[in-house]
Parts: sequence; C-alpha cells; structure tokens
Amino acid sequence: MRRAFLNRIAEMIRNEEDTVFFTVDIGMWAIRDELMEYPDRCVNVGIYEDGMFSIAAGMASRGLVPTLFGIQPYLIERTLEQIKMDLAYQKLGVNIVGTGAAVDYSKYGYSHYCAEDVQIIKMIPGCEFVAPGTAKQFLQLFNESYRDGHPTFFRVSDHPNTKYDVDVEFGKANVIQTGNKGTVIAVSVMLDAVMEACNGKDVTVIYYTTLEPFDRKTLAENCSSSKLLIVEPEFEGSLLYDVHKAFPSAELQIDSIAFPREIFRNYGTYDEKMAYYGLTKDVICKKADEFFEIG
Repeated sequence: MRRAFLNRIAEMIRNEEDTVFFTVDIGMWAIRDELMEYPDRCVNVGIYEDGMFSIAAGMASRGLVPTLFGIQPYLIERTLEQIKMDLAYQKLGVNIVGTGAAVDYSKYGYSHYCAEDVQIIKMIPGCEFVAPGTAKQFLQLFNESYRDGHPTFFRVSDHPNTKYDVDVEFGKANVIQTGNKGTVIAVSVMLDAVMEACNGKDVTVIYYTTLEPFDRKTLAENCSSSKLLIVEPEFEGSLLYDVHKAFPSAELQIDSIAFPREIFRNYGTYDEKMAYYGLTKDVICKKADEFFEIG
C-alpha cells in the first residue's frame, strides 16, 4: 500500500499544480526526484508532525490540496489538537496517510502502536477515516476522496489481504456473501481471515473500508438476524456507535474479535501479536460457530 501511495503522490506532484506533500522522515527515497525537483510543493519537514498539520491547514485555506505522510501514532496522537482546531474546526480538506496501523510496527514496541486511531478520529466531527485492505483499494478510495474538502485519514497496512481484493467505493460497504444465521462485519485487512473462516457458512459477510462516514444503510438492509460479529483490526468497540445507529429500535446480540482495550506490553512479530490477541482465521471460525450456533 505504501508503494502505491508514494507512486500516486509523485504523479500528483508532477501533474497537479495545487498538490502539496509533506513527510516526516519517511518515504523520502521513493520520492527523492520529486523532493529535488519540486521543493516548494514536496517537502520533508523532519520530526515535526504538529507543525506540519498547521502548515497544511494554512495551505488548504488558500485552495491548495495538501497530503501528509507519517507513522500513525505520531500523525494522530501527537497532533490531536491540530486535527481538532486546525482541520476539523476550520473544515479544511487535508489528506493524512498513516503507515504502521495497529501493531504493524510490532518490533518497535508500544510507542509505535495505534489500535486506538479509528475511535479517536471518529470522535472528531467532520473527519473521515479510510482503511483499505489492499493497494488497489487504497487507490480507489484515495482517488475518490482526496479532493472532497474534508480532513481524510488513510490507514495503510504492510499486511494487506492477498486473496480477496474486491473493488470498493468510498463511503460504501461491500456485501461479500449472504446468509441467514447472522452477520459478520469484516474490516480492512481482516477480510481474508474472515472469508477463510466463514466461506460456506450460513452467514452474511459485509466488508468495510470506509469507517467514517460509516455505511449504516447497507448494514441495515443486509442483516437477516439480530446477531452481529465485528472483526476489526483496531480496539474493540470502535464501530459500535454506528452499528447501533443502523438499528435504532432493534435488540441486537453483538460480539467482536478485535484488539482489547489495554496497553500492549508483550513483544513479538506481527503474526505472533495477531495470534496472541485472537485476530486469526481459527479464532474467527470458532467464534462464528459458537456465536451463530452453526453445526
């Protein structure tokens, strides 16, 4: 996904004169030519995320289209005041592309983890949050939304889906399969594991890549049971508000497979962490069978 993004931003810098791009000491090698040839619109600002947001806000207020690139916890947690006051309050269109989603940077420890990103951004009105599951989906979602005038956060991962690479549309969910015993919400890079676990089971699978705005309509129209299982690669409960809003008068049974709301103190590879916290095909399969009373 990172490579797809950096190729796209290099193309934009060369062909769209109102495009500006800032990075914080990451991805420079991939866009080294643009950094040298377009120093007024393509800049490595160093470790200066909060200032970068304010600069981008000023440029957006003058009609430019800024895109920012960095590591997810530093783009969201270090800059929260700037997101709130400079972007959301001023209603400015800035694109923020963050790498290191959740535990992608597993070997660097807790300072580089950001499982709380979805909840933080969804609590700031006017912000958008996009979590593609593949490089193709990133380009589809980015190209649809990067000029929509909103602060838009893109969560890119180094661990994309490899088997299920469906076409996606900004603001819309995809119904992957239908069934009668319940509904599974698969978020972003969890689609492969969900489909490996649920393919052939009598359940509906709905795939989300735009998390804000959340497509409540598709969920409400494709839920044949009151049972919902949410499989999300972020803190558990990140989508609960929207799920309940999709069914304002219904009684629901909701369970989840996600990262628990705790400080991650253990160490290991990405796969080891996903297994430790239960975000795997086998856990999803077992949970679905028990929750939906299959078999």
